[in-house]
Amino acid sequence: MIRPFGEAALLVELGTADRAGELAASLRAAPPAGVVGVVPGLESVLVELDPLSTDASRITDALQERIALLSGTPVRGRLHTIPVAYGGEGLVEVASLTGLTEAEVAEMHAATELRVLFCGFAPGFAYLGDLRPELRVERLATPRTHTPAGSVAIAGSMSGIYPADLPGGWRVIGRSAVGLFDPRRDPPALLLPGDRVRFESLDA
Repeated sequence: MIRPFGEAALLVELGTADRAGELAASLRAAPPAGVVGVVPGLESVLVELDPLSTDASRITDALQERIALLSGTPVRGRLHTIPVAYGGEGLVEVASLTGLTEAEVAEMHAATELRVLFCGFAPGFAYLGDLRPELRVERLATPRTHTPAGSVAIAGSMSGIYPADLPGGWRVIGRSAVGLFDPRRDPPALLLPGDRVRFESLDA
């Protein structure tokens, strides 16, 4: 489904993360004239238009042509290995909620290759999925007002790393010193949609 989103954008709902990622990658590689931005979501893509020079109906037709060509194959971006020091109260809580030991939680988290599904919440924050079912826990009932930069956390089927000191309700199971966002870098965000992430325990 393609529908207007404000005065200068179209929201394309694809139904799956794979299709959303594939369309976003296609539009970034060869954007139709008049498309000035592409923002992938979990199962959708926001297509930003130049309102002064773009006919939305023409872009809609171009998007429908791209959608018809989608294969549903996940985009395979760069592979990042990110070291993590697992530990802390959050790890203890996750172990209690899942019935696993703290070591088993850390081992399972580090053993799973995750994919950047989309980015948001804060510059440099990437939503990584999918976690193994054994690790899936609900977010905190009351979010923290402060989560330190570098906190590696999980919630539901996803994992993420806080790029700065931020509020948040995901359960923190470790810390990493990786730099996730630098405005002087091109691109500024380290993790981009389609990239793959493997966590490596510093104790391993």
